[in-house]
Amino acid sequence: MADEEDELQETELSYDQKKEIAKWFLLNAPAGEINYVAKDLKEVLSDEEVYNEAAMEAFPVYNKSHMICLEMPSRAGDVIVSSYSEVTENEYIDPRTAQVAIVDHVKQICTKVRPAYDEELPSSYIEEFRSALDAEIQRYVSESYPKGVSTVNCVKGKDADGPGSDFELVVIITARKLSPQNFCNGSWRSVWHIDFQDESQVLDIKGKVQVGAHYFEEGNVELDAKKEFQDSTIFQSADDCAIAIANTIRHHETEYLAAIEVAYSKLPDNTFKDLRRKLPVTRTLFPWQNTLQFSLTREVEKELGLGGK
Repeated sequence: MADEEDELQETELSYDQKKEIAKWFLLNAPAGEINYVAKDLKEVLSDEEVYNEAAMEAFPVYNKSHMICLEMPSRAGDVIVSSYSEVTENEYIDPRTAQVAIVDHVKQICTKVRPAYDEELPSSYIEEFRSALDAEIQRYVSESYPKGVSTVNCVKGKDADGPGSDFELVVIITARKLSPQNFCNGSWRSVWHIDFQDESQVLDIKGKVQVGAHYFEEGNVELDAKKEFQDSTIFQSADDCAIAIANTIRHHETEYLAAIEVAYSKLPDNTFKDLRRKLPVTRTLFPWQNTLQFSLTREVEKELGLGGK
């Protein structure tokens, strides 16, 4: 029996097993914390080759899923790294400035930019709708997300040169508030697909919102809330479509945030009590009447800068 235990203790993980475990930790890092995880992984692994390969595979996936925003050189603008803006593995287009950013995923920086090629940009007909919607979304984000950025990409039918064709635009809104010195980080991500159907003169609107927050002062509490939406409006002029779409997005996101506020305001009286015995082994009652001082709702609003919604 002792020999079997010694054999188990001496079993070494394979190269691939170490890499996959490292990737799992990197990919599951909360918003804004992957570099902290990476630093600890380097020390634990003590294997530069394993870490480098895991990082090269994990960082691009993490950056796109978290839709990080990077500043382009010479203050040329910002680019949101996402699968919707991806041109090649390390190139991401910013349609607002008609530039393509070359990104170093592991360092999470934009190393240089180049002008977008004509084939990478939507036609003038599509651009009229895209730019009008981009302006309305920018206005909404500036009013509702002090830490927010947005972009609008054409992901289907960008070559359409006039009425009679279907196309699809994607709205991305992302906001992060990173405050590791206060043991709290938060993020808001929303993606809205707008399918312009010329024949039916209808716009199908599908959205997905994800809110994350991580609190790690003397503990580890993580919020990961998701919600999907579906709506529609009529196909109108570019300016009218932009206003209708932006109002629809504003309506659903405002309602969702209100629902989160209600849900988490009930934590002290409902959820927290259900997670703990009323009279634990210490024979001392937990002070539920004071749990509002630990309000997740208030802290999420504070860290994400969403109080104005």
